[in-house]
Parts: sequence; structure tokens; C-alpha cells
Amino acid sequence: MSILARRDRRGKTILLMFIILLASISTVSFSYKFYTSDETVFKMNQIEQTMRDIKASMKMDNIRLVNIQKIMGIMDKYNQEMEPGLKYEIAEEIYKMSMKYTNLDIDLICATITHESALSWDPEVVSHAGAMGLMQIMPTTGIFLSDYEGIQWTTPEDVLFNPIYNIRLGCRYLSSLIHAYEVDGGLAAYNGGEKRAAMWLRSNRQDDILWEETRGYVPAVLKLYKKFREQSGIL
Repeated sequence: MSILARRDRRGKTILLMFIILLASISTVSFSYKFYTSDETVFKMNQIEQTMRDIKASMKMDNIRLVNIQKIMGIMDKYNQEMEPGLKYEIAEEIYKMSMKYTNLDIDLICATITHESALSWDPEVVSHAGAMGLMQIMPTTGIFLSDYEGIQWTTPEDVLFNPIYNIRLGCRYLSSLIHAYEVDGGLAAYNGGEKRAAMWLRSNRQDDILWEETRGYVPAVLKLYKKFREQSGIL
């Protein structure tokens, strides 16, 4: 049974619970005609609250699955050879990070990974400067971030080639930079360093302040971000 099939089965189980709950409410409602008491009212309120909780859970689970499917669709365009199980795990981690950090969403994370990995989505990609993995993290930065994430640092390859760790570290770093410098400034800092990003913002975004690579990096990621946001898939 595939991973998505198991998730679909889980959704059907929740739906069955919802139907059983409705039947229970009908039974209690029938009994209520004959027995009116504080206890009955209390039980009715409990059942109604449980019904609202199940409905909310079903909606959230559906949103999660739709977003994960969208992320996997983006990944398929750039890396069709990745094993489906790993692809799902990466997509789920990206969704989790979009929930953890309110200034990130799945489209911005995917845009950053797409550009950083040179359109490859290869978990073991390495840049000419030595940045590693999907979100292109330098080992020195990875050591610093892993301490905050509670990830045991062993070797750069063990940690930064692990796509789940890499995404977790990269999203923490990107979120902190966007918090400090807004989206475009955060991207500039992610690529070219915080000092240059701060100078760029103070100069009212004069391009000559940024490194040449960063001048192309920021609009490239924002272009991908806009492209992914316009694609259907999010409820």
C-alpha cells in the first residue's frame, strides 16, 4: 500500500468516525425528548464539541494532504528519480516548517530549495563554495544551527546531506533572516550575508550594494515564489 493510499485510508477512517458520531447524536437527540436533565444537556454539549473537533481535524488533514501533494508535484518537475518514500518525507517536512514558522509558506520554501539546489532537488548537491544539501548550508553555519535544533553534529555529510535535517536547519535560518530583514532582505542575507542585506535595505535597495550573485539571486527566488503561488493545490 502506497504512502498516499495509507493517508487516504486514514481520511476514510476519520469520516467513518464522523458518521458514527452523527448516529450517536441522533440517538441522544431522540432520548432527549423523553429525558431532560442537566446530565443529558452536558452529554449533548460534549458530543457537539467532539463533532466540531473531528470536523476541524478532517479539514486540517485535508489541507495538509493537498499541500503535500502540491510540494511533491513541484519536486517531480525537477527530480523525477527520487524515491517516492523520500519525496513524501521531504514534502511533509516542508509542510511542517511552513506551520512552525509563520513567515514561511510551502511556496517560498520550495522556491528557495529549487534555486539553491540549481533546479535539481538533489539532497547531496554541493556548491563551488562548499554549501551543502537542498538549502545549501555551509558546514560552519550548520554546526551553529544544529545546536539550536537539537541535532547531533557528526560530519557535514551526515547532517547536511540528510534532507530532513537540512530543511529543518535551513528553514530556521531563513525564517530568522526574514524576521529581521523582510522577505527580499532575508533572501539577500541568506545568499550574501546579513551585513550586505542590512546595508542594502538602508540604501533603499540600491542594487550596487549587493554582491553580483545576490543581485540575481533575490529576483530569481521571488520569481519562482510567484510561479509556485499561482499554481493550484492549496485549499
